[in-house]
Parts: sequence; C-alpha cells; structure tokens
Amino acid sequence: MSRWPDTRFLALAGARLPIVQAPMAGAGGVALAVAAIKGGAVGSLPCAMLAPGEVRAQAAEVRAAGDGPLALNFFCHTMPEDAEDGAWRALLRPFYEAAGVDPHAGGGGAARRPFDAAHCAAVEDVRPALVSFHFGLPDEALLARVRATGARIVGNATTVAEARALAARKVDAIIAQGWEAGGHAGRFLMDPPDEQMGLIALLPQIVDAVDLPVIAAGGIGDARGIAAVFLLGAAAVQLGTAYLHCPESLIMATHRLGLVGAAAEHTAFTNLYSGGLARGLPTALTEALGPIREEAPPFPLAGAALAPLGFKPHWAGQAARLGRPEGAAALTERLGREALALLGAKA
Repeated sequence: MSRWPDTRFLALAGARLPIVQAPMAGAGGVALAVAAIKGGAVGSLPCAMLAPGEVRAQAAEVRAAGDGPLALNFFCHTMPEDAEDGAWRALLRPFYEAAGVDPHAGGGGAARRPFDAAHCAAVEDVRPALVSFHFGLPDEALLARVRATGARIVGNATTVAEARALAARKVDAIIAQGWEAGGHAGRFLMDPPDEQMGLIALLPQIVDAVDLPVIAAGGIGDARGIAAVFLLGAAAVQLGTAYLHCPESLIMATHRLGLVGAAAEHTAFTNLYSGGLARGLPTALTEALGPIREEAPPFPLAGAALAPLGFKPHWAGQAARLGRPEGAAALTERLGREALALLGAKA
C-alpha cells in the first residue's frame, strides 16, 4: 500500500496515485485519460469545448476501457456582451491577405462554453468521480446538482484569496495553480495578473489557509517536483505539460517538437488565442505580434477571428523540457514510484 505524506486526496478520488492528469482542451481526450487511469492517476476530460452529448460519449468511451476515477472539467467564465473585434481583425489583416482569406470571415472557431444546465445534465448522467471547475464555480443551484451526483468538486485557485473563496463554497479539494502552469490561468477574483505567485510560494500559503486537500499545479515536470510539493503540504499534483509528451496527447508535431527544443525555455503568457491569459510556447503569431495585444477581444472571443487562419496555440508550462516521450500509463507509474522513493516511502 502506498504511503504518501498526505492521503486525503487518494481517499477522496479513489485513485492509486495522487496524480491528476490535467484536462487540456485540444491536447487531452479519451486516449490520454484512459492511459493515465491505467497508470493509477485520475484521468480528466476537457469538457468546456464539448457539447453535452460529446461529454456523455467520451465519458462512456473512457468507462468502457476500464475502471478508475474520471474527472470532468468545465469553465465558469461569463460570456462578454457586445464585444467589438474590429481592431483585432484590422491587426490580423496582413495574415488574412497572405492567406487569401476574407478578413470578415471566421465567426466560428472553437467555442469555450461556460458550465450550464445542459452540461450539468450530462454530469448527472455520467456521474464522474470528480468535477473540476476553472474560472471560479457555477451558481449554487448548478453546484448543488453536481454535488447530488456524488461527484467530488474541485476548484482552481491562483491566489490565496481565491482558495478561501472556494473553501467558503464547500469544494472538496483545491488546485493551487502557480504562475508556471501551462494553459489558461484560472483567475476569477481579478487580482492583477502580475501579482500571481509561483507555486513554491502559493502552495504552502493555500495549505495553511484552508483545511482541504490541495492539488499542486504548475512547473512540476518530474518526480523531484512531485516530492517537493508534498513537502510543502500538497495532497496531490496535477500534471499537464508532462503528459503532452505522451503519444496519447493530441498535439501537433510542431507543438511536440517545441516541447523538447529551445522554445521550451521561453514560454510566456499570451492573450492572442482566446483573449484570456494562457501560457504557451512561442509561435509564429506571438513572434509576429508580441504575446499580449490590447486589440484582442476579451476571453473567449479572440479565437473566432483566428479560426480561418489556422493558427493554433502551443500551450506549455515552464517545466516543459523536463518531460520525455513516454506512454501515459508508464509515465504515471514511473513518476509515482520515483517520487515515493525520494520521499523515503515504499509503494
């Protein structure tokens, strides 16, 4: 039996290892979740860009592949009203002209949907082990419906104040998301972005502030990082970029190459792809325009104008170069084994 310093998350989730495979829309999916679960982790499905029927179908695929804890992840942002994207499209005009694309095209793009009643009905049908939320939590009526399924509720905090706010709404566990993490920062209290802490400062302060299992996320790329955050009080880790290296991830070849090259040492926050701040590798778009532009409409609307141009983000955290190509099940098992050895425990 594994003897981790804090076993609260293991009891909560029913996993063999205190590892959560991060959802990662566009990169994670059924195959990655299945492999992570087989390795002993909590497997996650990113659901913010899925229709409710797709949530049900993908969850059924995961369940059909074997037993183990499944987490569904949703966004809780508020859709902006009447956002103007004229300045954004004007900035992109040279790209439209080079591609021979109508600058007024592209009303679509990948939709990031806030959690609603239809998604909640899908959760009620799936009854996952965990439901995690990014950008805060849904309203109390929806949250009560999720809780009634028996699913454990996990919130994401980028500050100590956010952790306290999540605890006040009686979540079961909290993700402490450090500055180093790849993808979108899940800020919801709107403190200045440049005040967000790195994980080594954020984690112990959240652990001290709330009496809940805390899941460390951001800059954890190997067993050394896992062992370190357990010493800081974590009850589990959430790994995203480490899983991007796995063959089960859905990322493109260029993204995969970037994870192991010099670009991996230069991740930065950008608002170009969605309008929200998200950490990723440099891309042709960020190199041409710079990572932050005030012309980009607010989250999640910036992506609509980019859709006809084919630009894709290469999300990654600051520990990208610590990863290596490896099957997700083998990666999970190895990281758990090596971290326990560093902690002086036995599996």
